[in-house]
Amino acid sequence: MSARDKFAGGTAVVTGAGSGIGEGIARVAASLGMNVVLADVARDRIEQVAADINASGASAIPVVTDVTDIAALERLADAAYNRFGEVTLAVNNAGIETIGFSWEIPDETWDRLLSINVRGVVHGSRIFARRMLESGKPGYIANVASIGALGMMPTQAPYMMSKHAVLSFTECLYLEMQLKKAPIQISAVLPAQVATRIFEDAPADRQSGFVERQREMMHAMITQIGVTPEQAGETILNGIAAGDFWVSTHPDTTAEVAKRRAEYLAALEMPALAEQARVLVEEA
Repeated sequence: MSARDKFAGGTAVVTGAGSGIGEGIARVAASLGMNVVLADVARDRIEQVAADINASGASAIPVVTDVTDIAALERLADAAYNRFGEVTLAVNNAGIETIGFSWEIPDETWDRLLSINVRGVVHGSRIFARRMLESGKPGYIANVASIGALGMMPTQAPYMMSKHAVLSFTECLYLEMQLKKAPIQISAVLPAQVATRIFEDAPADRQSGFVERQREMMHAMITQIGVTPEQAGETILNGIAAGDFWVSTHPDTTAEVAKRRAEYLAALEMPALAEQARVLVEEA
């Protein structure tokens, strides 16, 4: 069954929908015939995306939402159900990046990133899972982790650990739905190179040449070789519609990274720098 056949006429709620992958998923969902609820802290961004979607003939509403606030997530769910009825698909996508050595990243930056990237996904999943279970109807929850959930990288510790946490939570949530024999599909989304603003928006320790070079390198990589957010959104929604737990924008890359991760764990190897990090160290 195609994504259109699966989702047309349903309602999608997407957090972090003001830009990047969230915006791409929202726009593609609308093109499939879904009503879309756009959640983000950036009012201007989601209002513009909603305006574009509504102008195309689909239906969208913007709901300013801070995913670190559980009450705000409850209000998001209320807005979605009050406006469109049952929610078919909840995509917990909101997330941020930061660059810096672990001990140099400010306390408040650590706390903000973990609250958005981890608590936002956990509580968003819990809130929509409860409502979907109460309805007894089929539903979909997709949590956006990263290919980084299968790896490690110096000076990206907050982001990497948050994505490992999202993947682990999503695996557990999948098993819980199996125990309940619930008609709720759970998917873990592991994007690889997607041309978004994530590194452009990421705060960095400007005093460190190593850190700044890494940020520039990562930003250049996703800008030059990354797929567009809408291409990513199409691939992601196709994977969810197909019933996949593992959903990737770059399946071959993800499979190779997963294979290397499995080998590393099976052999209990020592952590090692990836090639791009070695280049930065040599230049430092």
